[in-house]
Parts: sequence; C-alpha cells; structure tokens
Amino acid sequence: MQINHNQLLRFTTAGSVDDGKSTLIGRLLYDSKSIFEDQMAAIENSSKKKGHNGIDLALFTDGLRDEREQGITIDVAYRYFTTPKRKFIIADTPGHIQYTRNMVTGASTANAAIILIDARHGVIEQTRRHTYIASLLKIPHLIICVNKMDLVEYDEATFNNIVDQFRDFSSQTGSSDLHFIPISALLGDNVVNDSKNMPWYTGRPLLHTLETLDISKDDEQEEARFPVQTVLRPQREGFIDYRGYAGRIASGTLRVGDLITVLPSGLSSTIESITGPGGEIEEAFAPMSIALTLKDDIDISRGDMIVRTANPSEPSQDFEVMLCWLHNDAAKPRSKYTIKHTSNDQKAMIKEVLYKININNLEKNENDHSLQMNDISKVRIKTTRPLMVDPYEKNRSTGSIILIDDATNETVAAGMIV
Repeated sequence: MQINHNQLLRFTTAGSVDDGKSTLIGRLLYDSKSIFEDQMAAIENSSKKKGHNGIDLALFTDGLRDEREQGITIDVAYRYFTTPKRKFIIADTPGHIQYTRNMVTGASTANAAIILIDARHGVIEQTRRHTYIASLLKIPHLIICVNKMDLVEYDEATFNNIVDQFRDFSSQTGSSDLHFIPISALLGDNVVNDSKNMPWYTGRPLLHTLETLDISKDDEQEEARFPVQTVLRPQREGFIDYRGYAGRIASGTLRVGDLITVLPSGLSSTIESITGPGGEIEEAFAPMSIALTLKDDIDISRGDMIVRTANPSEPSQDFEVMLCWLHNDAAKPRSKYTIKHTSNDQKAMIKEVLYKININNLEKNENDHSLQMNDISKVRIKTTRPLMVDPYEKNRSTGSIILIDDATNETVAAGMIV
C-alpha cells in the first residue's frame, strides 16, 4: 500500500483509569521527537516539582491544573504531531466513568481508536464501555494496546489471554479491523521502537501501525451530500448576476454537469460551476469547502441539502437515534430542544425513550425511560420541519445530530441516526 505523506489520521485513546493513556501519548510524542524545547523544559520542571527522578510523560497531555494535581485526565486533550509518513491529531480522552461523554465527543471524528488494557487486569468494565462506544461511533480501526507488559514479566500467555478476552467481547459489537500490540508505555516497548523484551511478538510497534493504517476508504460514500451554509451574492463588478451556494461537502463527489436535487424542495438543476480555494475546478469531494452555481435559478437557503438526483436522502421529521446524554441535568419528558444537523437548525422533541443500553453486558433495558448524564439510549425524535438524514452507519456526517437546550444554549446530547 502506498502511503499519502500528507494524509491526516485522527485517532483517539480510550481505556480505564490509570491504564496509561496519557503516558502512552507522551511516549509517542517523546520518542518520535515531536516535543518542542520549551515544552520539554516546562515538563521537566513540572516533573521535578512532583518529585519524579525523570520525565513524567503523562504531563505532555494532562494540561489542566486539576489533571496535573490529581494525575488523571478530565477533559479531551488534543495534540498534533507529524512524522515523515503522516500527520496526526490525537484526542486523549478520559478514563473515568463520569467522563464517558468526553470520550464520545473526542472519538466522534476519529479514524482509529487506541484502546489501552492494563496487562495485570485484562478486559474490565470500562474497556467494554469504550469498545462499545467506538463501535457505536463506527470508528473503522481499533488498535488494542496491552500496556504495562513490564509488570507481568513480558509474559506471552498473559497477552494472548487478553487478546482472547477482547475478541470474545468485540464479536458482539461488530468491530472488524483489530490490531493487538503488547507494549510498555513507561519504558517505550513497542511504542515507537521494537521491543527487545518480547521477541515472541512478530508484529510492528504502534507508530508504524498508525503510519500504515489504510484509511483511504474510510470516508468513501457514493452518496454526495452538500449542506448549504450560505448563499453568495457579491453584487460587485463581474458578479452582478452571481448566485453561489457555499458549504463543506459532507460526503461523496460533485462534478460540473452533475444533475442535482435540492432538498427538501425537491427541485432539480445541473451544476454549472464549482469554485474551490484556488479557483474554478471540475470536481470536488469531501471534505472540501466550495461554492457552486446552478444552471437554474432555484430558491435555496442555509440548511438545504444539495444531492445528486440519482442518490437522494430521505427527508424525515420522525426518526430513531442512539443518543448519548451529555448534560449534568437529566432530560425532561417531552421537552423542546434545538436540533443541529449539518447546517440545519430546527426545533425538536424527544418523543420516546425506547430503551437504555447497559454497556457492561450490552443488554437493553426497556423499562428505564430516564436520560441521565453518560446514558446511551435509543430514542425517537420528532422535528418541526424535515431533516435530510442518512443512517449513521452509512454516513457519519449526515447521520449525526446534537441537541441544544434553548434556555441555557448548552449542548445536552449527541446522537447517531439509526
């Protein structure tokens, strides 16, 4: 496989408390020489203040004062680094149960998830919780790092037992592309460099795996989806009659000459021109930001969806969603919210809670209709006007929504359309 050196890989870390997620990211940045001198000096100083003899690698990601004082990750910490083969964005997500919502938001755009498992404890409740969320968010690639192998004497049987445990659970979630790596984040075994302590492991270290994951087909969808963000009417010389529709392509490809349909009106036309950041182009694809013009004068506004006529989406006002409740306050029965779907904002109501997922065993509780913080439930939502939705498993962009409390303007839930 040929690697695109400019290709961006977004990945998230997940696992239970003290499994070593922040230490792993610190080791990855440190050994790949992705730390600036001033950052290194600050971390060395912080490590000395905490009484460490060497560098506390976790401090590269635990940026909040509370995190550094407690030695835990609370918020989602984003870090960026580049190797000669690929660019990376890391979302280091919390391990505590009460921060499950942060894991959902941090993982929502990831190509891959690194799930850490403590070699001494094996697959535990929080491992199952994060694996289920990763499968719910349709993260295409899972890299399972069995960490702290140095504390189990680099024992191959321990590693193989955990691999079997994980495969047994993940078979229920539908996760397919799995990679298993035995590591020691603290000592650097199999993170950037091959480990001399585990000659029985014949695979490659974590960084090599990240650099060579084939993500070229992750965002491939035949269905072209172009949510209109704004209408361009420059009204200046050379553009007196110009009417362009600007936005970011959510999925698929659009070409000059394509027959398109505007939803929800259902009116059709043909793409006359496409303009990108560098000027006019013949075709554009996700996730490019473009402006396009049509041969016919159609009433189009923000929130409308331009699709290829051959592959329309179905406007819907009543649909089912797998919802993660993000707010401290529970949902109020039949309360009104603002629903955001691509560039479209509408009023919505949670009509019904169908069931709540017990993430420990994946059982469905159809008797509990409450929505508390971190709950993941299947609900039915009703909107005031149609939304152009697709199932999340087919399209992560047009299959996702968020709910906003009108009174506080706070985001209270994130959901995946079933």
